Amino acid sequence: MRVLVVEDEAPLAEAIARGLRREGMAVDVALDGDDGHEKASVTRYDVVVLDRDLPGMPGDELCREIVRSGELTRVLMLTASTAVSERVEGLSLGADDYVAKPFAFPELVARVRALGRRATPAAPPVLTAGDIELDPSRRTVHRGGEPVDLTRKEFGVLEVLLSAGGAVVSSEDLLERVWDENADPFTTTVRVTVMTLRKKLGEPGVIETVVGSGYRVPGAGSTEDAAEEAGGTPGARGSSESGSLT
Repeated sequence: MRVLVVEDEAPLAEAIARGLRREGMAVDVALDGDDGHEKASVTRYDVVVLDRDLPGMPGDELCREIVRSGELTRVLMLTASTAVSERVEGLSLGADDYVAKPFAFPELVARVRALGRRATPAAPPVLTAGDIELDPSRRTVHRGGEPVDLTRKEFGVLEVLLSAGGAVVSSEDLLERVWDENADPFTTTVRVTVMTLRKKLGEPGVIETVVGSGYRVPGAGSTEDAAEEAGGTPGARGSSESGSLT
């Protein structure tokens, strides 16, 4: 999930960003409305966590601009006011949810995740390719029934590749979906991550390099796809053991 935090209180903005990153999200930060508008204009975010009281472009206007863009980006507004009228006004601007400061961080995470699910097509219960199974909700990966321990970035890359259903995914797209704005587009980060991911998944290899285009996993699909082909219903989610994210 790609998230933009637009908050002029730098310590709070960084605290929110750190917390969301620990939850496996790619997070960018803007400290004023103008910077937030620029970033939202060039990057497709799943969720924007937006303070209403901002220097530069006001939060209300930025919310309107995001809604007018026609993107699927969801807006979670933050405010120091607890008045019902404030919440109603914020939602009338097009915001999808509203949280008053101070807030409990677990609640913020839950609301961001809920909005993220509305911003992107629903993921199948389990993504598969051969004997590899990735469960997005449980954040586990198994191969041949055995758990595979992946870092958050390795998990994200594998999830994007499997979600592509066998289509080629460019390095630029992987950077866009798995990393944040601090990633250098000229770095070898994607190549190195794919290399370590291949090593952890073992043989036979499943990730193909398409020279000049990117990467793909032939035969990628979901348990639902397999069940439909067999004329049955989706089966169990696989082993009860869990591969950990480190």
